[in-house]
Amino acid sequence: MALYTSSVARMIEEFEKLPGIGHKSAQRLAFYLLGQSKEKVAAFANAILEARNQLQYCSVCMNMSDKEVCDICSNPVRDTGIICVVEDPRDVVAMERSREFKGLYHVLHGVISPMSGVTVDDLKIKELLARINDNTKEIIVATNPNIEGEATAMYLARLIKPLNVSVTRIAHGIPVGGDLEYADEVTLAKALQGRREM
Repeated sequence: MALYTSSVARMIEEFEKLPGIGHKSAQRLAFYLLGQSKEKVAAFANAILEARNQLQYCSVCMNMSDKEVCDICSNPVRDTGIICVVEDPRDVVAMERSREFKGLYHVLHGVISPMSGVTVDDLKIKELLARINDNTKEIIVATNPNIEGEATAMYLARLIKPLNVSVTRIAHGIPVGGDLEYADEVTLAKALQGRREM
């Protein structure tokens, strides 16, 4: 005997495809939506479709946008001489939340990962190199502190340094509120390497 109608089962299966959503969470989401009015469900579905249909990538930085050039790249107040290179559009959001960075971004859309079949040609590296000009003072590489992120950072540094542009790497280390006794050796080493004068 089937537990659900075929349409409800299909809805649950689709929710299970989302990252971090298991079967029980998928069931909960499906039944929550099924308990809403048709108007609310239609508004939810339309919001997803509208966002997906309007999505494009900024022709300058490759970040998600609903315009040819995103709001950050078209902002005249941003420092065009500094470009922060990140892996993913979510990293731009994280950096912007800090309110510390006033330059521009470049989104690679991944990192070099031979195990996953991601090569240099799969990333937006050519587009980054095309942006570097006489105005470019610094490229900040802000890839994640894992093997793939470090390999990508090293590769970018080797490509960019001959262009007489400063290449820096964001410091990695102990999070605010973290305890030294719980930090692993790599995190402590990165914290020491990223130290600065006070």
